[in-house]
Amino acid sequence: MKTVSFVFAIFCFNIFFAQSDSISLNKEKVLNGITQGQLPYLKYGPGIDRLGGAKMTYLDTAIVLQIVDSLRDDYIVCLSRNHHAFIPKENVKLCGDNRRNNYCLTSSWGVFGDEKQDYVTIGLDERLPYQSMQLIEPSRIVVDIYGATGNTNWITQLKSAKEIKNVYHEQIEDKVFRVTIELKHTQNWGYSIKYRKKTLVVAINRQPEHLAIRLLKIAIDAGHGGTNSGATGVKTGIEEKYRNLQIAKYLEKEFKRWGAEVYMTRNEDIDLSMIDRTLLLREADPDLLISIHHNASSNPNVRGVSTYYRYIGFKSLSVDVLERLKGLGLYDFGNIGSFNFSLSGPSEYPNCLVEVAFMSNEEDEKLINNPHFQKDVAKKIRQGVNDWIRTARRDH
Repeated sequence: MKTVSFVFAIFCFNIFFAQSDSISLNKEKVLNGITQGQLPYLKYGPGIDRLGGAKMTYLDTAIVLQIVDSLRDDYIVCLSRNHHAFIPKENVKLCGDNRRNNYCLTSSWGVFGDEKQDYVTIGLDERLPYQSMQLIEPSRIVVDIYGATGNTNWITQLKSAKEIKNVYHEQIEDKVFRVTIELKHTQNWGYSIKYRKKTLVVAINRQPEHLAIRLLKIAIDAGHGGTNSGATGVKTGIEEKYRNLQIAKYLEKEFKRWGAEVYMTRNEDIDLSMIDRTLLLREADPDLLISIHHNASSNPNVRGVSTYYRYIGFKSLSVDVLERLKGLGLYDFGNIGSFNFSLSGPSEYPNCLVEVAFMSNEEDEKLINNPHFQKDVAKKIRQGVNDWIRTARRDH
């Protein structure tokens, strides 16, 4: 009898714990919500590591979502019959329990360009959620529009579109409409997705006609700063934020020496959130971004240099930079993809995160504190960017 009571008590505790973490909504109704705030984004899941849930995509504001459940600080969104996602509650304004229209149709299309970018525009009945992917060999941008049903009977492409090679679509499943945009060049130079009223606009950056460092605008982000000090040196106790900024300033001088326009997210020891940095970079509209950080590990023997990317179309930049940095005699900690770092998330420009060396390793820390090494790091990063540009130029 005591055993039964104990089991029943555990059962009740589990029910209470589950209810405190997850609030199930009435499955007879689906709450409508719209995205709000700065840089709303969808996640694949709730996530538990230090980088949080893996991001699917950033979204525009005022996009209509179907909320089907709640888990702690997130709402669970139904994108289609077979696709769900999570979104922070702070990025959603609930709007009642009315469902979307049974069918949200695509309508008129446009494929054209102006003096700077190419565009694909797709008319929709509502501002629907979306996700994009970069594919290579051949270079493509794939956009899935969730909740959309195809009603497109032709696509007119104008000669003013310089970077777009082909555009086509398919209904890959019920209420998932896929748009594929083939690019003329191997290197993807970035793109943005947003709405103009109820028209989805994919704006695609063209490869610069004349490729050289001196003709590019290069953004540099010195990681951490202010109250966010980052890692700490194992022997000297130096804070990462200072070393990041020192190398970033050497890199700024290196690029400027070669004629580039340089944008720095910070030039001093100040607090900047990831949202602040992302919005500053969006306004600056660079051709590429280099983020400077230093690594740390609980294992003091771990050491070396590494570079990071999220999108496969931007991988080549991080590979070329890593190859040059290895020339400094640093241990190869690797090239890491699909990295869920905030500044790797924007698709508007190629970007590379550099973790120069490990502050938790004594040998690496000696290098990190050496001004000559810091200058060499800046030079090697510039050389890696130049290698990347040279490869893209051959594809021109």
